[in-house]
Amino acid sequence: MVVCPCVLALRQTGDLSRVYPASCPMTAGIGSHDPGKDKWKRMDGLIIKQPAIRVGFFELFRFATCKDIQMMVVGCVCALLHGSAQPLMLLVFGLLTDTFIEYDIELQELSDDRKECVNNTIQWKKNYTAALLDIEYEMMMFAFYYVGIGAAVFLLGYLQISLWVTAAAKQIQLIRKLYFSKVMRMEIGWFDCTSVGELNTRMSDDINKINDAIADQVSIFVQRFTTFVCGFCVGFVKGWKLTLVIIAASPLIGVGAGLMFVAKLTGMELQAYAKAGSVADEVLSSIRTVAAFGGEKKEVQRYDRNLVSAQRWGIRKGLIMGFFTGFMWLVIFLCYGLAFWYGSSLVVDTKEYTPGTLLQVFFGVLIAAMNLGQASPCLEAFASGRGAATIIFETIDREPEIDCLSEAGYKLDRVKGDIEFHNVTFHYPSRPEVKILDQLNVVVKSGETTAFVGPSGAGKSTAIQLIQRFYDPKEGMVTLDGHDIRGLNIQWLRSLIGIVEQEPVLFATTIAENIRYGRPGVSDKDIITAAKEANAYNFIMDLPQKFDTLVGEGGGQMSGGQKQRIAIARALVRNPRILLLDMATSALDNESEAVVQEALDKVRLGRTTISIAHRLSTIKNADVIVGFEHGRAVERGKHNELLERKGVYFTLVTLQSQGDKALNEKARQSRASIRQRSRSQLSNLIPEASVPTGDISISQPDNYKDDELVEPAPVARILKYNAPEWPYMLFGSIGAAVNGGVNPVYSLLFSQILATFSIQDPVAQRKEINSICLFFVVVGIVSFFTQLLQGYAFSKSGELLTRRLRRLGFQAMLGQEVGWFDDHRNSPGALTTRLATDASQVQGATGSQIGMIVNSLANIGVALIISFYFSWKLTLLILCFLPFIALSGGFQASMLTGFAKQDKEAMEAAGQISGEALNNIRTIAGLGKEKTFVEMYEAQLDAPYQAALKKANIYGACYGFSQCIIFLTNSASYRFGGYLVQKEGLHFSLVFRVISAIVTSGTALGRASSYTPDYAKAKISAARFFQLLDRVPQISVYNDKGEKWDNFQGNIEFIECKFTYPSRPDIQVLNGLNVSVKPGQTLAFVGSSGCGKSTSVQLLERFYDPDHGKVLIDGHDTTRVNVSFLRSKIGIVSQEPILFDCSIAENIKYGDNLREISMNEVISAAKKAQLHDFVMALPEKYDTNVGSQGSQLSRGQKQRIAIARAIIRDPKILLLDEATSALDTESEKTVQEALDKARQGRTCIVIAHRLSTIQNSDIIAVMSRGIVIEKGTHDQLMALKGAYYKLVTTGAPIS
Repeated sequence: MVVCPCVLALRQTGDLSRVYPASCPMTAGIGSHDPGKDKWKRMDGLIIKQPAIRVGFFELFRFATCKDIQMMVVGCVCALLHGSAQPLMLLVFGLLTDTFIEYDIELQELSDDRKECVNNTIQWKKNYTAALLDIEYEMMMFAFYYVGIGAAVFLLGYLQISLWVTAAAKQIQLIRKLYFSKVMRMEIGWFDCTSVGELNTRMSDDINKINDAIADQVSIFVQRFTTFVCGFCVGFVKGWKLTLVIIAASPLIGVGAGLMFVAKLTGMELQAYAKAGSVADEVLSSIRTVAAFGGEKKEVQRYDRNLVSAQRWGIRKGLIMGFFTGFMWLVIFLCYGLAFWYGSSLVVDTKEYTPGTLLQVFFGVLIAAMNLGQASPCLEAFASGRGAATIIFETIDREPEIDCLSEAGYKLDRVKGDIEFHNVTFHYPSRPEVKILDQLNVVVKSGETTAFVGPSGAGKSTAIQLIQRFYDPKEGMVTLDGHDIRGLNIQWLRSLIGIVEQEPVLFATTIAENIRYGRPGVSDKDIITAAKEANAYNFIMDLPQKFDTLVGEGGGQMSGGQKQRIAIARALVRNPRILLLDMATSALDNESEAVVQEALDKVRLGRTTISIAHRLSTIKNADVIVGFEHGRAVERGKHNELLERKGVYFTLVTLQSQGDKALNEKARQSRASIRQRSRSQLSNLIPEASVPTGDISISQPDNYKDDELVEPAPVARILKYNAPEWPYMLFGSIGAAVNGGVNPVYSLLFSQILATFSIQDPVAQRKEINSICLFFVVVGIVSFFTQLLQGYAFSKSGELLTRRLRRLGFQAMLGQEVGWFDDHRNSPGALTTRLATDASQVQGATGSQIGMIVNSLANIGVALIISFYFSWKLTLLILCFLPFIALSGGFQASMLTGFAKQDKEAMEAAGQISGEALNNIRTIAGLGKEKTFVEMYEAQLDAPYQAALKKANIYGACYGFSQCIIFLTNSASYRFGGYLVQKEGLHFSLVFRVISAIVTSGTALGRASSYTPDYAKAKISAARFFQLLDRVPQISVYNDKGEKWDNFQGNIEFIECKFTYPSRPDIQVLNGLNVSVKPGQTLAFVGSSGCGKSTSVQLLERFYDPDHGKVLIDGHDTTRVNVSFLRSKIGIVSQEPILFDCSIAENIKYGDNLREISMNEVISAAKKAQLHDFVMALPEKYDTNVGSQGSQLSRGQKQRIAIARAIIRDPKILLLDEATSALDTESEKTVQEALDKARQGRTCIVIAHRLSTIQNSDIIAVMSRGIVIEKGTHDQLMALKGAYYKLVTTGAPIS
């Protein structure tokens, strides 16, 4: 066997890490390798560095039992033996070569002698027959050697892999169990600081990484390292001179390879893209501003300009890669030339070596080098395993601060139920700088119902969580019947408490089971009683399967009211002493609310009850009402007492009662509960509705389940986008074809060298050797240039494609309606990541992929032509083995990926349980059900474990097979070669030629199939991209359809508008808004947060369309008006104005993107906005850069730039959304003046919280709960003595 295909592998991929010589007798047994896993994780556009490694390699095995250790030791021994098989085979190979050459020389002598003694035939026979070798017999022996080594390799390969994989599977199962049970014991504060998504990733990915580090990789590393050592030993023992010469040249190869990796790993491309990425991020984060000012086309151009540098780097990288790959090939061929030239002089001139020795030495060193190179990826796996283990082991070793499963703490005999907070101060561990409770003192008497009221973030829910001991206070204490609850047993304490939350969590099982979670071992009779008490019995009995009805994931099959009542039944079945109701009815419509409220009133009797509510109707009849503000209890008393105090409670009541009245009138007209059955995703993207971030920590639904499955894109469509680059692709393909052809040519040269050793005439021999060595040099040079060509051409076409896709993708994103961005899957981070990675992955389907295919085809084509030309019989024999060789090559590539996928599927069930448990950890802790979940999880781990054991055997057998197939091929082909040499007079060098040509093409086949992962990834990325390009936005900016008219007046009418945000379909924001403004008038909206003020403005801008009802402008329905025309007539100034990272002048010019704006206009707009003087005082005046998001300026300055930006478009309608609320009094005056100037002669809609700013409006509309409850001028409303009057007189803040 002559060629070392492993080296050839390099030639095709240009990437050392991809070389799998599955089938090289020289390097047989170099196992699979999985291309280095990145140490950086990308999460949502952020790059997160892996944690520092604090776990030693041997500590990874800390959970191994004695039996595991025995298995691993035996596995190591097998790997050692397996590693020495290859160098052993070299010895056989050297002898085999010598035999062939000897035979050839004897044949030549014979033929010479015949010429001399023509007449003396008989004597000639006597002299020479004895001397002639029986080549067939010799080859038979060698064939047996090969088969023997092959069988041993199969067995050893099987053992080394299956033993290690089995041992690893046992340890991993143990680690999984320990990790999950420890996580379930952690205190809630720990979960606040650790995202659920991250924990889920750790349980799947990180533990899998540990698995990679302690399974087959170890044995493969041992095997390769052994081969490395033995290879060098063979080299030095058999011929140290040549070994030293080869080693002397090898640093050059190393330098080439090293530089190539450096070139590959530089993040220069990413950095170059970073600039464009930051543009994309800035634009997508402020999409509303871009849309409002019609800046889409301008932004796409700005993005495209920044893509140029990324494209340049990509092409440069391709060139560098091409150059270094070419350089390596050049060096390798020069090395060959040198080694054979020097080696042959040792064989021919000094007679130190036999030709066989020359090959043994040469291949010994080569194999050693290759194996060393291939052992390194294993080190990568070890490092990432240790990195992953760091966090996991630290969690396993961490002692929870509040251990819910501990037996410690005492249990009281009698519980009365008095709860008291003594000077409690508290902040959440995840936000230590925000004080939630500040010296809180509250007494809750047993048997009474106490209601906690107050604005969001005042600390009500937090107080409740302290009673459950989810957290411990930083100062002060919480007592139950005078005992500090920190001294009580946790499980026992929680068993006294029943809790009903705002968003009740049900588990994915039956109704009866869900209620049974309340108390283990409860009888069916008790379940029915609890259901009756919770008003749930009737609706359950109406269901077809009654109590055995499945509630679905997260209770998704039930309506809000039904879930709530099941949750109440679950709380009641515990027969709790203390009942905590945290906004238990807030998510319901009136109908269900009445039913649930009735249930709650029934069960409160005789228990200590704490109720938190925002709806005051639910609290009026509480025994005591406690008003919270800023983490303190500021007032306490009955409903009427508190109304007289005109404090927190009073403000809440006045606003709500108005809203309720108006709403009830509407409800009478008809209102069904449209509740989409989903967890309401509190989308933080909408600045509007107030999201209570203060005291309820929001667990976002699992983001990681959302990668919808996409059909991979057809290649034809990807190529269509790449069509303009066809000349590059053509030249690249030519380069690739030449590169492919070099492999077989190499086997030609190689066998030619062997042939020279049997030439008798020394002069001719020397000449022949020199010419072959020269030819090696020529091939090296050709190879250098074609590699360069291939690298450059494909990187150029690929980068152009990437840039084109990025631009199109960005353009498509900006064309989507604003509602699309509310979906958390389309957050700016996720979208920028998608632009960065998906677009560059698509390259994998065109350029380099085509190169790869052409390369392999050329390789195989040339090899077959050569082989059939020289000996068709031998070729046919070897072709029988080819499928197996290719299979083993392909198998090694797919081995890892395939198994990873199966493991994932096996872990699905366990993953569901862990996911459900971690997402609902509060509910589980409240019910004290941690143990149950740990047991359920452990039961699910058995299937993956069994699968892993089965896998160990299959994987071992396949590995053994792929390693030994090449030995068998050699054995058969050399045996048959011997037969042909003897019987048909085939020259022995042709036997080598054919065998090496075919075997290299076999590896090429195997490798071509190994490239498919990139290819598949590329097709999926492309599909995701095309999905984006093909999506038709509901409100399209780019199309010119729609009405436009000339004399735009600015007459606005809202008629019966109803609206919910698409990302939160269950929260009705507008409930039938009716209001109109005549041209030139100013309309002011007032009302509490979340009543729909800003939403109405967004409907006017057509960021959204109303679900029901119409918005008319000058009598035209907005849904029929051309979007960009409509927006060009509206100027908006919002509460937190968003500026772009460019100069002040450019920011002002942004106001009108349809025309070029002169500097004079900018200055006059700035003067109107009271901005000019301040700008002139700056050193760079209008060219001052405002910093990212305007960070270099104060709020008042930003606000005035925003006003100037709105004025410059000369809009007919001006929208001011709390334009002055964020300012101090000084700036507010200036800005207010600027606004008053700007309002003249324009229709204006103002939203404000400070009443002083809106008193002089033409119409004031007071909103509550998405409808207008009163409207008129300031004086009219004061005369009405309604909600507005109360607000003004008490001076209470509106929010």
